[in-house]
Amino acid sequence: MKYYPKIFISLPVMDETEMLPHCINCIEKQLYRNFHVVICINQPEDCWDIPEKKNICLNNKKIFDFLIKKNSEHITIIDKTSKGNGWQGNKKGVGWARKTIMDYISKKANNNDIILSLDADTVFSEKYFSSIIDIFSKNQNAAALSNPYYHRLTGSEAEDKAILHYEIYMRNYAINLMNINSPYAFTALGSAIAVTVSAYKAIGGMTPKLSGEDFYFLQKLKKYGNIIIHNSEKVFPAARFSDRVFFGTGPAMIKGNQGDWSSYPIYHNSLFSDIKKTYDAFPDLLTKSFETPLTNFIKEIFKKEDIWEPLRKNFNSEKQFVRACHEKIDGLRILQYCKQTQSQLDISDEQCLKENYSKLFSSIKPIENPNDFDNFDFSNSSVEQLNRIRNYLANIEEILQERINVL
Repeated sequence: MKYYPKIFISLPVMDETEMLPHCINCIEKQLYRNFHVVICINQPEDCWDIPEKKNICLNNKKIFDFLIKKNSEHITIIDKTSKGNGWQGNKKGVGWARKTIMDYISKKANNNDIILSLDADTVFSEKYFSSIIDIFSKNQNAAALSNPYYHRLTGSEAEDKAILHYEIYMRNYAINLMNINSPYAFTALGSAIAVTVSAYKAIGGMTPKLSGEDFYFLQKLKKYGNIIIHNSEKVFPAARFSDRVFFGTGPAMIKGNQGDWSSYPIYHNSLFSDIKKTYDAFPDLLTKSFETPLTNFIKEIFKKEDIWEPLRKNFNSEKQFVRACHEKIDGLRILQYCKQTQSQLDISDEQCLKENYSKLFSSIKPIENPNDFDNFDFSNSSVEQLNRIRNYLANIEEILQERINVL
């Protein structure tokens, strides 16, 4: 008899009275019915005593009551909102909420069941759960799925321009990583991750962080096993100014709306050419050390003259050594290198994007209207033009995701 894995939905919730019902509605409409939702309603305990934050607690109480009234056998509530139950000390934030939920699930579920990470502001089609089951059935050695995403526009020019800028930044980065076959060519969104219970246990669970926990989580999973990056079904997170996490989509939009996009540059394709040259050097570094385009960065970041010698001592075969090199120069180090090197280039984000188009994107698929890049300016271009470029990059990313499928 064929076994159909159970999908356990990990859903952290804080101050989401408006968004959560739409997410729950999407869950309830799923064609695949073998699922259970674990919701952690949370906020720091001291919010009850801070006048300007007490409204968060009251809204969380409304959410709690809303879910209780549903009286659904498919929903379990973890109460981190009622007085006396909120986060204490350093244990707070969405990272702790996700970890608390996933740890709870890992104790209840079978090893071949699936943990699906969602956010309360995200919607998706009734086929989403079915697509996840299909993906893991076809890729039984996969540890996780980094699902494609697409932010919904709001009709507010400020919010729409901010989210489109941020999404163009993310897609430009992902496309360049995929083009050089980086093992870390995934986009980490807490609303778009699925992981097998066995893989979750194998990596020791999620490391709690105030924010950015999804990035580190996927990086740990990639060092353990394969990550799927293609799915025809997308998730659709909301685009909104939000400061509930320290960095991520909401804070990026706020910062960008204030005119500061320095933390989210459009990386030039030449950076990735240098990363690729370093990747290509890994096999030869097994026998001797030599200069690579990343040598100065590597020495600076690790505070060592030669990081390769210890790897040689521990890994004799070329395959093991190359894997160790990729785990040493991981997704975090690649991002740090790009940030550091991009800041030294005297070139605008707009010019970087134009050159990336001419040197890379156009060879994958030309844009319908090349003038969209020629006359492009993040500050002055219309929402419509920004959206056309976003959609173009989303299409390029999808083409590459389908080609690669598994990292």
